[in-house]
Amino acid sequence: KALGITAPAENEDSDEAFEHQIIGASTNKRVNAGLLTYPTLMAVDILIQKATKVPVGKDQLQHLELTRRFARRFNSFYGVDVFPEPTDFDFGGAPVKVPGLDGSGKMGKSEGNCIYLIDDPKVIRKKVMRATTDEGPKTPNSPMSEPVANLFTLLELTSTPDVVEHFRQAYADCSIRYGDLKKQLAEDIIAATNPIRERISDIMADDSYLRRVVADGAERARARAAATLAEVRSIMGIRPL
Repeated sequence: KALGITAPAENEDSDEAFEHQIIGASTNKRVNAGLLTYPTLMAVDILIQKATKVPVGKDQLQHLELTRRFARRFNSFYGVDVFPEPTDFDFGGAPVKVPGLDGSGKMGKSEGNCIYLIDDPKVIRKKVMRATTDEGPKTPNSPMSEPVANLFTLLELTSTPDVVEHFRQAYADCSIRYGDLKKQLAEDIIAATNPIRERISDIMADDSYLRRVVADGAERARARAAATLAEVRSIMGIRPL
């Protein structure tokens, strides 16, 4: 609520998640307040911890920019330097937007087109082999359709450069076989996710460790949040009840 006082409404409805929900909707579609205020709530989750680095994908950069905007606006409005402006944590490379297996531009659990890091090899192979493609290139150096370009993006994320180049050349000269591409992609995804899946399985099997980490994290997060909230209320002149 405190941040909402200084967040202009035009920042809310310009958010990508908001636009995604209403694009193509009829003019009488009801848009609830929860969707409208979602960007502010997301910004609060970041700012209340005074985070400086946030792990986000390319599709979340707009959210992060709104968060920085809210931080600047609050600091400027009250003449303080309370909130740092967080930046994306991207492991030193460019932000990535991982494409979906259904040919859409985004992989996500809500879209039902994703590969989970906990998926076993059999599930990964099944998902990849069902990925959307097209009938294949008919002339040399044809432009790729979005579903095929998405598969090549996944290939670039998980395969070696020589493998990527091999399939790019095959596509360019019209000799590509999507079945071969998918089999290679599935095995490379499995190789990339195996260590992660094994680590997740080890952690999930240690119930006492999980409980300890969750409790410790929650305690520290509550303490930081309480301190930030008290500071913000003091700045805004809101007295405790």
